[in-house]
Amino acid sequence: MKKQLIECVPNISEGRDINKINTIAKVVETVEGVKLLDIDPGKATNRTVITFVGEPENVIEAAFRLIKKASELIDMSKHSGEHPRFGATDVCPLVPISNIALDEAAVYAHKLGERVGKELGIPGYFYENAAREDKRKNLASCRSGEYEGLKEKLVNPDWKPDFGPSEFNNSVAKSGAIAISARDFLIAYNVNLNTTSTRRANAIAFDIREAGRIKRDGNPSTGKKVLDKNGEPIRIPGKLKAVKGIGWYIEEYGIAQISYNLTNISITSMHKAFDETVKAATDRGLRVTGSELIGLIPLQAMLDAGNFFLQKQQRSLGISEDEKIKIAVKSLGLDDLKPFNPKEKIIEYLLDDDSKKLIDLSVKDFAEETAGESIAPGGGSISAYVGTLGVSLGTMVANLSAHKAGWDNKWEFYSKWAEKGQAYKNKLLFLVDEDTNAFNKIIAGFRLHKGNTKEIQLRTEAIQNATKYATEIPFQVMETSYNSMEVMEAMLKEGLQTSLSDAGVGVLCARTAIIGAYYNVRINAKDIKDKVFTEDILAKAKTIYNKTLKKEKELMAIIDSKI
Repeated sequence: MKKQLIECVPNISEGRDINKINTIAKVVETVEGVKLLDIDPGKATNRTVITFVGEPENVIEAAFRLIKKASELIDMSKHSGEHPRFGATDVCPLVPISNIALDEAAVYAHKLGERVGKELGIPGYFYENAAREDKRKNLASCRSGEYEGLKEKLVNPDWKPDFGPSEFNNSVAKSGAIAISARDFLIAYNVNLNTTSTRRANAIAFDIREAGRIKRDGNPSTGKKVLDKNGEPIRIPGKLKAVKGIGWYIEEYGIAQISYNLTNISITSMHKAFDETVKAATDRGLRVTGSELIGLIPLQAMLDAGNFFLQKQQRSLGISEDEKIKIAVKSLGLDDLKPFNPKEKIIEYLLDDDSKKLIDLSVKDFAEETAGESIAPGGGSISAYVGTLGVSLGTMVANLSAHKAGWDNKWEFYSKWAEKGQAYKNKLLFLVDEDTNAFNKIIAGFRLHKGNTKEIQLRTEAIQNATKYATEIPFQVMETSYNSMEVMEAMLKEGLQTSLSDAGVGVLCARTAIIGAYYNVRINAKDIKDKVFTEDILAKAKTIYNKTLKKEKELMAIIDSKI
């Protein structure tokens, strides 16, 4: 199951005392699995934006500790700054990053808020997608009156806090209030132009941004504003929703840029904003030379951009993650002004742990590791890797077929098979390391203490649970490798016929992976005391084994008939 990730971006009401700022920010690193990504203080605003990422439960634990520490070190009764604020931790939004919906993030926001109110005695409001009533969706409404108006606000029935005390006691006088939300990921994104004119950059920004431009009589820049019946200016909407934008001149680079805030990338993506800007610039006699990403971006947004440009080129989408990111970087011109390093800009890559993985080894080092004195990696990991090689060959044939001259009208057909192949490949790559991890869990179980009856029982349970898992992993290798044979079968029948042998070797690798994993299922299952579990998994494994032998004969017959 893919890991869920959320980003938390608390803003604390301290931007000048760097020691205090670091003490508050660094507390998030006391929670395992949470990574502190950025600390951005502002002296004039007396406010610091802190960014960290991790799995939801870990993130809200880290957020709670940060809010607690900020309430201890910041005294709101003595605070001043240019930015609107009403609390030591003023706002704390949770942002879905991967494999989690906005509604789910809102549940975690509510969980965090309830705990802050109950355990810390800090009053607060849920806003944006965590809001429990419409009038509280807007942060400005929740924070109206700021800290100075908090005493009256808390006792106002219309603004009773969603959590925490409804009185301005001594504790609240120090901590102030907090606003907690779930919101979409916001991307700060600049598009580079081959001009120095801010006016022309603004004209394009007005074409694109949701707010558009004010309607005028005559000259669109200097004409008289057209007003509605209430005397308010009528606006001509821009092309894209959830986009804010303005033009400016960057002296450092000697060019004009359009600076966008993409406030909801599920509505308007980075690549869509770029593509529409290219069209608008061309219409105005200008050229987009590239773009610039400010801050971080989720991996999926980069992969979506890669897919978008591949589709425009009528190229297969079934290529590796790295290749898709390269396509995105070059197509968007993200390296136009300075080098773009995906490892430093993509959130998930920043979260990668430094632990050694088998799949990160070179082919030579993998072989050396296997041939060494350690028990793992063993047959299970090797089976998974052989299966990976098999479906990689099938995927290669699909990609070659998609790119064959004269087959342009069929590129989508082959692209879909290549995408399926990539999915099987990624699952099997995961299982390469997971089989070794599963074996290590058994070893860890045997190392548990057995000094008394309870310890013996816990040790036995740990060993049994680990052995079950170590049986399920090679079974997953069997399932995945067998299913992956559909890619090779499709390519044998309809793919590039000069690559029949490649698809055939893919079939043989998949078959080897399945049989090898089958032996691992059987040898691990014999030590499981749960006979219902054992009989069930062995029966299912036997079925896949028999189907594999039959499928192998069928596919080898196809090859023999065509070569």
